[in-house]
Amino acid sequence: MTDAVVQDAERQLGVRLPASLLEILRVQNGGQVAELWNAFPTEVATSWSVNHVPLDGMLGIGRHDDQLSLLDSGYLVEEWGLPSPLVLLSGDGHCWIALDYRTCGESGEPSVTWFDVEGNTELPLAVDFQAFVERLAAAASLDPDDMDGSRSAS
Repeated sequence: MTDAVVQDAERQLGVRLPASLLEILRVQNGGQVAELWNAFPTEVATSWSVNHVPLDGMLGIGRHDDQLSLLDSGYLVEEWGLPSPLVLLSGDGHCWIALDYRTCGESGEPSVTWFDVEGNTELPLAVDFQAFVERLAAAASLDPDDMDGSRSAS
């Protein structure tokens, strides 16, 4: 991924992408997220889990095998009735993790927010993308079930 590709993406999206996101995309431009980092822990229950949201995959810049891209954010935000401006990082239509530019503006450092379209809810996850990445964990480690598969008494 070249600087020209990034500049073109930022022009199309109308925002400045966080440097910490671009570092990751230069190593792997979207795709499946390793199991060690496929969940973000939450303090409150969501429609997905009692204690986390999933990050099974992340969108990259550009087209790869007809997969969605960060560049589809404008269309998807409109299609799913999400607030704007957002850059969608991951999701399936019903739920999304997004860079949220509503407070910081197009050239600021966006926060990261979980959006549940069906539940009409949103949950702030992290003040910025770097803080989001630093808190990622393995979904299996957040499972409320005991290691032997039996339910925890709670």
